[in-house]
Amino acid sequence: MKYHLITFGCQMNKSDSERIAAALENNGYKEASKLNEADLIVINMCSVRQSAVDRVHGLAVKIKELKSKNKKLKTILTGCILKNDKKFFSGVFDYILSAKDLSSWPILKKKSDYFKIVPKYASKSSVFVPITNGCVNFCSYCVVPYARGPLICKDHKEVLKKIKCLIKRGFKEIWLLGQNVNDYQSPSDFSVNFAKLFKMIENIKGSFKIFFLSPNPKNFSQELIDVLSKSKKFGRRLNLPVQSGDNEILKKMNRPYSVEQYKNLVKKIRKKIPDIDLSTDIIVGFPGETKKQFDNTVKLFKEVGFNIAYIAKYSPRPGTAAFKMKDNVSLKEKKRRERILMEIVKKSCQKK
Repeated sequence: MKYHLITFGCQMNKSDSERIAAALENNGYKEASKLNEADLIVINMCSVRQSAVDRVHGLAVKIKELKSKNKKLKTILTGCILKNDKKFFSGVFDYILSAKDLSSWPILKKKSDYFKIVPKYASKSSVFVPITNGCVNFCSYCVVPYARGPLICKDHKEVLKKIKCLIKRGFKEIWLLGQNVNDYQSPSDFSVNFAKLFKMIENIKGSFKIFFLSPNPKNFSQELIDVLSKSKKFGRRLNLPVQSGDNEILKKMNRPYSVEQYKNLVKKIRKKIPDIDLSTDIIVGFPGETKKQFDNTVKLFKEVGFNIAYIAKYSPRPGTAAFKMKDNVSLKEKKRRERILMEIVKKSCQKK
């Protein structure tokens, strides 16, 4: 029996896919390099952006063709899936199942707890370690709280045990993952927040670097800045999503900080960690975003000088608060704004 696994979305989805692949291979499946060679097709989808959903729509057409030729072919849809997407894809896939609930997958004979599955790591040097799942921030454009549920944190003792094993196996880059990673709080000891967990990982013996994705500026504490600045194992790379450079748009996005607070945070971080490689996430064309409001984002980009920016063109997502707002910025204008920001980042990198 062969499987073919396709993954869309963030690093958390990629981490889930590593566990899915391991679970399948533990049950006798072997990886197929092509769709038409597989007895089982698993799509790990992302509902966060319409473009990712559209790509699954495209694959659904191919899958229907393959199923008409191979009646024994089984298909599974997993990942971040909204109710509307579930309804649409229920007629295409045999199963629509949560990655976190692998123990209930009917195709698996050997059942095991999700977090106890040893993943089939894609890299021999870099490894993802999820420390939280879900989110309770409810940014108005984001589906994660609906698709992944409320915040759940792994116990700090389990995290440390896991990382110690990975270091012994020779991994050199440890990537801590969470939808909002600095919301972390150990369920067995509430005093162990993200800063304290990072310090504990720092104290593990071995030659390795620590990275993390993605923090929220709202609770990026001075304690965390101090820990990172003193760390010899912090990889000196930080993605600090701002999403917009305009206060009115940030309020509509339900991002609980101002542009001024964000800039002050960047100053604090760069003062303590002058060699930091700073990147950000941004959304262009959010409902109601005027040219003047976009110019405020342009101004922020020029002031901060990001090394990298992950720019998303806003797309309405059913179920979110922003879905009720009028998507009144044209795709052409969104693309124009994207190009402007990309050019600023390019110039910032050239200066550095």
